[in-house]
Amino acid sequence: MKLLLIEDDERVTEALQEYLTDHNYLVDVANNGQVGWELTQLYTYDLILLDLMLPEIDGITICKRLRQQGSTTPILLLTARDTSNDKIIGLDAGADDYVVKPFDLEVLSARIRALLRRADSCLPPILEWENLRLDSNICEVTYQGKILSLTPKEYRLLEFFLRNRDRVFSRSTILEHLWSYEETPTEDTVKTHIKSLRQKLKAVGAPSDLIKTVYGLGYRLKELPSVSSTKS
Repeated sequence: MKLLLIEDDERVTEALQEYLTDHNYLVDVANNGQVGWELTQLYTYDLILLDLMLPEIDGITICKRLRQQGSTTPILLLTARDTSNDKIIGLDAGADDYVVKPFDLEVLSARIRALLRRADSCLPPILEWENLRLDSNICEVTYQGKILSLTPKEYRLLEFFLRNRDRVFSRSTILEHLWSYEETPTEDTVKTHIKSLRQKLKAVGAPSDLIKTVYGLGYRLKELPSVSSTKS
């Protein structure tokens, strides 16, 4: 999942970025409203963490602009203000939830998971492909009960394919979804990560071609064997 954090408090930003990255989220950071707004116009995010009091463009204005554009991206407001009026203003501007500083990181993480589930309600937190099981609640991947030791990028790559089973993704599209704008990887980086993920899948007995190469187009998740072909 790719998140955008728009926050001008350096200590809050560092703590949140470290915590969320450790929980396998990809996090882009903007330290003022103008940069944050520009990033929303350039990239697609699964959720936006938005401070209310920001330099250049305030959080309420950003929230209103996004909703006026028709954006349905979940927005979680972060603010030091705790009055009913402030909450009403934020929610009326189009925010989906509201967290008051200082906040508990575990509680914030639960709020994020709840918003992501609501936005993607058709997709369960546990994803399976035959004996492969990815539990996004605890960021764990197993095959026939054996735990796969994956890097954060490998985990996000596998989750990305499991959540988009019928789609083919080019390397450039994968870069856009799984790497932050601050990183400067090449398309060969995607190839390297997919090779490593395939090797780790093969090591625990999973099909090494679970992520298939579609020549000239990109990659996709291998189709599950049909019931009829299994019986024949």
